[in-house]
Amino acid sequence: MKTFPVKAAWIFPIVVSVLGAVYVLLFHSFEDEVKANLPSQSQTHEQEAQTVSGPLTVEVLLQRTYLDGESSQEVIYETIWSMEDFWAAYADWQMIDQDLKRVIFEKEIDDISPLSKVNGFFGLTEDSILTIFNGRPHEDQIIQSFYQIDVNKLESNLLEKLKEGIRIETKSDYQEVLNQYEPYAIKK
Repeated sequence: MKTFPVKAAWIFPIVVSVLGAVYVLLFHSFEDEVKANLPSQSQTHEQEAQTVSGPLTVEVLLQRTYLDGESSQEVIYETIWSMEDFWAAYADWQMIDQDLKRVIFEKEIDDISPLSKVNGFFGLTEDSILTIFNGRPHEDQIIQSFYQIDVNKLESNLLEKLKEGIRIETKSDYQEVLNQYEPYAIKK
């Protein structure tokens, strides 16, 4: 077997190049892992510095507010593998607060609440205020109040409908009733 003489001048640059390449690969791999586990820079609240290895699990509180004034809350637990994916999942929500263990999001829903869809009725309070009730008006379970109605100007059939309770199941029902009774509102 024939051997080739290796010159010492060639060994040093080769070793340095190999070590440099290994360093760059390891450094970039570590940097990518750290970036994936840190909160996004687009957040408005300052965050405590944190070193995370593996996924992060947080409590997510989702607060919804509906056209009829009703609100709801839902708590879920998210395992975050990528902050970019997490923020993308809640892109149409507004972040209200956050810390390392919990994030609170809020959203205004352009619809009536599930409660109103199931059991919502427009009616009048004793003070003649147009109101949405959970159930018939005589049950006095108010969801939201709007404006006072001048019952003296109100046609008798419209007044009777409000006394009985006008069922609302959709956003269009809701808007129709508000528009129908708005001309009878007492202007202050």
